[in-house]
Amino acid sequence: MPDSETVYLQYRDMVYGYLFRLCQSHDLTEELTQETFYQALKKWNAFRGQSDISTWLCSIARNQYYQVVRKKKELPAENAERETTPDFAEMVINRGIAIDAYKALHHLPEPYREVFSLRTFSDLNYREISEIFGKTESWARVTCYRAKQMLQEKLKGAETHE
Repeated sequence: MPDSETVYLQYRDMVYGYLFRLCQSHDLTEELTQETFYQALKKWNAFRGQSDISTWLCSIARNQYYQVVRKKKELPAENAERETTPDFAEMVINRGIAIDAYKALHHLPEPYREVFSLRTFSDLNYREISEIFGKTESWARVTCYRAKQMLQEKLKGAETHE
């Protein structure tokens, strides 16, 4: 296993990019990136290698972001000004729809559920996903897109039943 400095140099930009997609604030992203690697360093001996280091780091980063959101009970002011459709990971931050979102994800048929989870939660790129399934990159893109469409439809249905 590489040392922590090597991991930091190799994965810093990836973790920063992942966090920036979540919070859209350079200052907060920088702070959370540093906290992610601090937490990873504290838990370095506990890492068993059961997942990729990048997956482990993104998991820590996501948890750090959710802690900030829970403490502030709102997204950063920069985010409030954006008028975009949130992605699945952003939607589950809101506890009110998190359960519906996870239910919708749970009920997606395979391989849509797994492809979507690998892309969203493990932050794998389409090439990596295609290698896992032994398919083309195009297949991975289309499958992930269709999974997003299915989730949006299921979540729209959940909203109308409330």
